Amino acid sequence: MIKTPPGWGADMLTQAFHSATTVKPDWAANASSPIVIRRIGFSDLRWALARGIEDFGASRTDVIFLCVIYPLVGLLLARLAFGYELLPLVFPLTSGFALIGPLAGVGLTEMSRRRELGLSAGWADAFSVFRSPAITSIVLLGLILLVMLMFWLVLSNVVYNLTLGPKPPVSLSAFAHDILYTQAGWTMMVVGVGTGFVFAVAALAISVVSFPMMLDRNVSLETAIRTSVRVVARNPVVIGAWGLMIAAGLFVGSVPLLLGLVFVMPVFGHATWHLYRRAVST
Repeated sequence: MIKTPPGWGADMLTQAFHSATTVKPDWAANASSPIVIRRIGFSDLRWALARGIEDFGASRTDVIFLCVIYPLVGLLLARLAFGYELLPLVFPLTSGFALIGPLAGVGLTEMSRRRELGLSAGWADAFSVFRSPAITSIVLLGLILLVMLMFWLVLSNVVYNLTLGPKPPVSLSAFAHDILYTQAGWTMMVVGVGTGFVFAVAALAISVVSFPMMLDRNVSLETAIRTSVRVVARNPVVIGAWGLMIAAGLFVGSVPLLLGLVFVMPVFGHATWHLYRRAVST
């Protein structure tokens, strides 16, 4: 039977509500098992990315529906920035996806976890995160990343005020000219990008395996963050390359009006689960 869009949407929301509220024993009860950090290589990154693409291909219709909100939110934020003369914050807003990416992709990570267990893994099942035993810790880590994003925006505004500001740019072309052809513009770019890099490294260190680990093992937030930092400390070059891959993917996905994020975000969201499985033993 062919349903109307409102009817189809109502069914999808019903499924999502059911997945988020119905408790099922599909979380591993291994919180007390030893945590062993593995040394991983670039081949593991390729493997995780390939598995992420495979998961995306297995449920691309569901995932695209779930992820279309990313470019919509990004475009809305950019439009608000233009409308309220906050043009200098457009880049920090869009690049902020790198800071909150692990939070945005937690539903996709859950889909990959369920698919590995042989459970249903449609878009509605992504909402089963809300019935995870570790949901409180997941929310707290998400809030930490959001606070980091807010600090990044505040510092970006401070850097602009100390260089090209405090008056807003008169036009987009004038703003681009000032950035590319003035000493103050170059200073703003170097200091701003450097500050963003520090935030990005910190966010990567505390979250690279934290979300999938809390979904998998129901550990505390402190344990998840400590483990994530240990993974980075044991594999600094490889995890650094992973961060660069994410940044490059987000950049490429952001170029065509952020529409590429519909494909980039789910691939990395799924791949995060598989990277965790290679980096942390169960």
